[in-house]
Amino acid sequence: MKKRHPPILSINPDNPQQRLIRRVCEVLEEGGLIAYPTDTFYGIGCDLYNKKGIQLIYRLKNRPLKKPFSFICDSLKEISRYAKVSNFAYKTMRRLLPGPYTFILEGTRLVPKIMLTNRKTVGIRVPDNEICLSIVRMFGRPIISTSAKQDDPETIREVYAPYLDLVVDGGPLFPEPSSVVSLIGDKPEVIRKGKGDVSMFL
Repeated sequence: MKKRHPPILSINPDNPQQRLIRRVCEVLEEGGLIAYPTDTFYGIGCDLYNKKGIQLIYRLKNRPLKKPFSFICDSLKEISRYAKVSNFAYKTMRRLLPGPYTFILEGTRLVPKIMLTNRKTVGIRVPDNEICLSIVRMFGRPIISTSAKQDDPETIREVYAPYLDLVVDGGPLFPEPSSVVSLIGDKPEVIRKGKGDVSMFL
């Protein structure tokens, strides 16, 4: 792969500058890969509908295609376009989102096949992070989310330079994975305990 040096864009975590968010969206629109902050870790992502980008992320994470990545929506309303949301799931998510949770739900037809498990489920997040919510809001579509496994934008650029088109610096993060909770069939099942409190499900 040719040597690349993706730019690092510093964005204010409390009040993201809209013109910088627009630049990030342009990269996504052109099929690029970005690294960006969430409420749990720096993530790597691309447009949910960018099949080539998603395949590239599978490669860089060395991950089997049977294990789809989760993706980020900006609101409960958007979640209900990409997943089947029962009343119970809606109430549960309304209480906890935005926050450090990944909810497993049954995907709708809008979700590309490459993003569905064999059981047609998806993992969806609405992180409590103004930068990534602003990106998804302006972009108008969900973006893929997988951990960059590094908490410093400079290091992320070094490690993933051949793959990335842009690194968003949203300041220091204290990485801890999200809690993963399945809401399939209205029986909450805690799949992973992480940053989000799961005591209500146990």
